[in-house]
Amino acid sequence: MNNNGGGPSKKGEQNGKQNGDEGEQANSNEDKKGKAKLTADKSEQTTRSLHELHVNYVYETDDQFSFKPTRSILTTPPDSLIKHTMDDSQFLDFDDLLPMIGEFGLFQKGLFVLMIPFCFIAAFVYLGQIFMTLAPNHYYCLVAELSLVEDEQLRKDLSIPREKDGSFSKCLMYDTNYTAIHLAKNRSQYINTSLPKIPCINGYVFDKKEMPFETATMEFGWLCDNDRYATYAQMIFFIGSILGGLFYGHFADHCGRIAALVSSCFLALVGSLFTSISTNFTGFAFTRFIVGASYDTCFTMIYILVLEYVGPKYRTFVGNMSLALFYSPFTMIMPWLALWTATWRTFSIAATLPILISMFSYFILPESARWLVSVGDIDNALKILKRVASYNNRPVPHNVLENFKTSCQQFYREELEGRHFNVCSIFKRSRMARYTILMILIWMTLSLVYDGHVRAASVLDKDNVFLVFCLACATELPGNLLLILTLDRFGRRWCAFVYTSLSGIFSLIGANLQRPMHMLVAALVGRFCANICYNIGLQWAAEILPTVVRAQGIALIHTMGFVAMLMSPPVIYLSHVSTSLMLNILGGLGILGGIMALFLPETLNHDLPQTLSDGDDFGREQRIWHMPCCGPGSKRVRRPRRLWHQGSSLRTISREEFRSRKMHRKARTRVHSVPSPMNHDSGNWDHFQRVGQSLESLPLDKEKVQKSYKYK
Repeated sequence: MNNNGGGPSKKGEQNGKQNGDEGEQANSNEDKKGKAKLTADKSEQTTRSLHELHVNYVYETDDQFSFKPTRSILTTPPDSLIKHTMDDSQFLDFDDLLPMIGEFGLFQKGLFVLMIPFCFIAAFVYLGQIFMTLAPNHYYCLVAELSLVEDEQLRKDLSIPREKDGSFSKCLMYDTNYTAIHLAKNRSQYINTSLPKIPCINGYVFDKKEMPFETATMEFGWLCDNDRYATYAQMIFFIGSILGGLFYGHFADHCGRIAALVSSCFLALVGSLFTSISTNFTGFAFTRFIVGASYDTCFTMIYILVLEYVGPKYRTFVGNMSLALFYSPFTMIMPWLALWTATWRTFSIAATLPILISMFSYFILPESARWLVSVGDIDNALKILKRVASYNNRPVPHNVLENFKTSCQQFYREELEGRHFNVCSIFKRSRMARYTILMILIWMTLSLVYDGHVRAASVLDKDNVFLVFCLACATELPGNLLLILTLDRFGRRWCAFVYTSLSGIFSLIGANLQRPMHMLVAALVGRFCANICYNIGLQWAAEILPTVVRAQGIALIHTMGFVAMLMSPPVIYLSHVSTSLMLNILGGLGILGGIMALFLPETLNHDLPQTLSDGDDFGREQRIWHMPCCGPGSKRVRRPRRLWHQGSSLRTISREEFRSRKMHRKARTRVHSVPSPMNHDSGNWDHFQRVGQSLESLPLDKEKVQKSYKYK
């Protein structure tokens, strides 16, 4: 009985124990589920909080920027912050459409040819005044009473004193009764070297064989004590360039590139015509002020326009070949055109014919499609791009054009609508402000060095001024050809450093040479290098500045270059004191400009930036020793870098992933290649978990965070 009774009792105990274990296990499972749910909720809450972290920074507008960024503990991928209404894979911008319609087809080649008249205008406006104000090397005081004396040597002995070196004075004459000498039969008896001396009062006598071209300096008597007037006239020309550059930069970004181009050419036409009828210094200076206001704009607008329509790999070829094939020959022709016209008035009128022809470009040249997009005129931009595709025989599917139109409309609506950009917008971005200030300083140096070398040709050998000037201008052609071969291999920065420094070195060498011919050769080599670095600067600024402020930014930079050019005539005037001093100044500035060039970003194989965000992100990953021809991916075209925010600094994402801090809404879906903390690499994830003290105490679920950020 005991055994029978004990069996069921033991079995019941076992069943009860089993039921109790099951209950405890169930309770344990419920606790684990609750903890897991709590962990998941915390992880989800953490992930959600991370998503919401510093959204206000990412949403900052292009025209407002804080120099004190909010400190963050996590790099927040842009696509998790901003929701867009368009599929990323369908977004198209100008740089995406350009390869489809042709990067350098028949249309772009036509634009290239249409640069010809504008290159002539640039050469005439810039160099014309140099020839108009040339001072001859040999002249002496005019004495009207002795004009009938056929023997020039006797005429000089009677009226002109000699200098210490035995040559006749250029600026002094004897104070005597020349009427009596004129009436005398034996005039040689009136030769007296002890007579008092006075400045020229009746003008000057010039050697027509030495100077067959009559200049304004010769007609108005800007010689000797009045020789400063030619320098003043040139400085007034550059003052006009300063004001005109500021005005046309704003005008071009608000009214269009073509309107600015044509109106500046019209201003050059009016100023040149009125120059030819000026009768004194005041009239001449005022008309040259008008012409100066058109300088730079009459060429840089067409230069910018063409660069905006060609692909990145053709920009160097187009930008420099236009200068080599068109601008350089016109600069070489200019001295012979002056000799052919014989007088500065005829020269001023004859040179207006190409300017008149260029006025018809208003009906031929297309407006910048990039600019039209930036002001919201998408329909006209699309019409122009269809015409480009038609000329290039590159038909584009209708759905692609519609995607482009939708993308541009969305881009304008979200990025640019209601915003007005000006030069001040550039300086609201710390990085772009630093680049702009550096570009201004470099361009001021390049402008002074280049303009100084151009004018130095007229003082280094005054006996052969037209020939020397032509030879100096001839250095433009090989310089541009050399630049085409090297600029796309070694990049803008290193080429600028090398050529600008070489210009300074050869100028310093020339300053320490004794023979005039050796000094002239060294100066010509310095001019050769100055041509190259000046052309680099012309292209470099157009590639760094974003589209929305490109014209205004370039106008500001070039305007500051004109401020530097104001000092060029006084520097050349120092040649009256010492030619070596003039070359030493140009040499020192050249070396300084070369060193500063190393601190600008490289633009080779990069698309042109569109927004202020693009410009601020540009070149962020580059180092000072970076050289495009070295390292992997040197041939790859890169698009503007776009950022996420981390801590008090900004990190870049490669071109293949995101197009902008703002345009990441339209980013590509190729996010799997982003080198981010969310990558599958456990080392990166472990490093990411250690970022920020607050993150260390939070239970993070790697898979959930990855899934939340859509990194696959």
